Order: sequence, then structure tokens, then C-alpha cells
Amino acid sequence: MDLLSLCVFLLLCAVHQSFSAVLGKGPESRNLFTERACCRRQSHIIYIGKDISGSPVNVDVGVCRTHCGQSVRSTSLEAGLRASKYSSMLDFLRHKKMRRLDSSSSSPGPVSGPPSCGLSSGCEPAGVRVDRVVLYEGLREVEIIEDCHCEAKMSQCVRAPALRTYYSQTPYETVIDAGKCVGSKGAPEGFSCVPTKFDSSLIETPNKVELIQTVTQCKLMEGCYRIPYVEYHYEITYDDDGVQVESLREIDVGRCLGSCTSGSRCLLRSASDLGECLLWAEGQGNACVPQDYESHTFLSQHGQIRTVLAITSCLCQS
Repeated sequence: MDLLSLCVFLLLCAVHQSFSAVLGKGPESRNLFTERACCRRQSHIIYIGKDISGSPVNVDVGVCRTHCGQSVRSTSLEAGLRASKYSSMLDFLRHKKMRRLDSSSSSPGPVSGPPSCGLSSGCEPAGVRVDRVVLYEGLREVEIIEDCHCEAKMSQCVRAPALRTYYSQTPYETVIDAGKCVGSKGAPEGFSCVPTKFDSSLIETPNKVELIQTVTQCKLMEGCYRIPYVEYHYEITYDDDGVQVESLREIDVGRCLGSCTSGSRCLLRSASDLGECLLWAEGQGNACVPQDYESHTFLSQHGQIRTVLAITSCLCQS
């Protein structure tokens, strides 16, 4: 063997070892390319209404695919069969259906592929664009998924980042972390991870300054729940010398949030075990309304007695 042949042989050996290391499927190996490719944005077109000319408006809002589909090997194999063996697509689909029936009858059960992001993650949107579409009925905001990624599943209820882009591809383009609530694994029946505290961000627009609500805190709550909502009122009081004092009074009047179309109808839970319901409501409620309240009475700025009611608890009411 001459020197040139020896060099070529060694080069081929090195290339073979490199490909074997990359394509190896040992128990600890991770195919990052496949994992990334499986968690991706897919087209999802919805009808949102008619424009001012009366024409229908369809928008591709996108969706994140949560599981790997067919393997590269099976996909390429079927593509080759379709191109070489079958005369039409109908013939190919008919044969494909028959092969699936044969495989299901011979095998003990269906074999599904593993999740694209693993058991500890999910395929979630990585960024959302908010478009404003002018319809015949008026202006409508549409959230459009731009990209997807593998996001870790949380066992605890926490606030996670949620990036939203406003006025995309304009001089006023702004990205805001609007926040979202994630994680409710192992939660008691009827409970979910929901926002309980909000903030706001200002963005510039071509016409005015706009206020965008953001989520700052999340908690594990029932479907219908109370959140704080603070109001300020001027209050007149008198000190020991009879001198009038004007001060600012803060009252948490509360608000009821959530939905009662599904979930638990538990009215009273055990204080020691939230999973134990002591009193169930009859029927199915459809409105989250105040249940209990308290009154705050004070002397207003104009010397009049004023009473403000504050919500203390909420419930589902049909």
C-alpha cells in the first residue's frame, strides 16, 4: 500500500468515527437537532371576521407542536415509495391505511414517540406578536405565535416570562414581558395557577400612549377568586384639639376574577387539607360574583358621610 492510499484510508476511518459519535443513540445521548426540530411553530389559520370591504379575514396565529411526528427514516421511506411505487396519491393513502391496520392487528398496542422536549419540558411559544386588525365591527387584537421552544414544566405556581411584541416592523416596535402563570402539577381539584397581582407598562403608539397590563404575581387559586383592587379616597378627621385633618385613605375593595364554566363547585374546604371539600354547591355556576363584603364609612372631603363596600370573598353563581 503506497503513501497516498494509506492517507485516504486513515481519513475515511476518522470520518466514520465522527459520524458514529454524532449519530449514536445510546441511553445518555441527546439529539439536539431532532429535539429542536420537533418543537416548532406550525401554521394554524383562524377566521376573525370581515374587513371594511366585506371580505373574510383569515390570520395564521400559529401553534406549537408538542410531540415529534414520524421519524426521518419513515418519512423518507414513504416519500420514496410514493414517488416510485404508486401511480397516485389516493393509491398511496389507501395502501398506507392498510399497512396501519395490519401493523395494529399484529402488534400488542400502538407505539407513540416520546415528547419532543422530554418529560420535564413542554413545547411552548417563545415569543408572541400582537397585531391590530381593522374589521368591519372595529379594531381587534390578535396574538400570533412567532417561535416555539422547550420550556421546563414547573411543579410550583410561579410567574414566568412571556414576551409580546407590539407594533412589529414599525418605528414604534416594543417588546414587553407581559408575564404568565405556569405550574399547577399536583394541585387540589378545582385549583389552578392564576394571576393575582398586575402592573402596567406604557408604550408609544402613532396616536397616543397606550397602557399594557402585565402579570406580576401568581398563586394557586380556585376557578373563581378574589384579587386586590385598591382605591384612594379623601377622608376628613378631627384631632384631639378639634382641628380638621384631611388625609388619604386606602381601601382594598377587591375584584372577582376567574371562570365558573368548569372546575370545582366546592364552597367550603377543610382548613387543614385543601383537597378535602366540606360543602359542595348544587348545579353548575356560570358567573364569578362577590359572596361576602365589608363596609368602610368615613367623612368625605366635602363633609358628607360616605360608605364604600369592599369584596372579601367570591363564589360561582348560576
